[in-house]
Amino acid sequence: MAAHRNSFDLIINTVAAPHSLDDYVTLLKRDGTLALVGAPSSPHPANQVMNLISKRRSITGSMIGGIPETQEMLDFCAQHNIVSEIELINPEEINNAYERMLLGDIKYRFVMDMAKL
Repeated sequence: MAAHRNSFDLIINTVAAPHSLDDYVTLLKRDGTLALVGAPSSPHPANQVMNLISKRRSITGSMIGGIPETQEMLDFCAQHNIVSEIELINPEEINNAYERMLLGDIKYRFVMDMAKL
């Protein structure tokens, strides 16, 4: 993370669990924006205000877009080879995946292989 301090114009944060936003705010360039689209069930820890003020950084939020916005995002990702990191599971693994999710034992989002349904 230290190697990327002051590197990004925009970070889209999709994490839906409370976590320190300061770790990501410090990665932003001057006038950079951290956009929150993941909605945690409890508040994030308080931010260090100077991380925002000193470089005119912003934290904003956005609801998930509708079908046209989602298609635009998917087209953009395909054009720029942006992919998600996932854990692909078979349908018979769904109960185990749910238990792992409850334990917080996952690193990426689960995606079920529907071809094997």
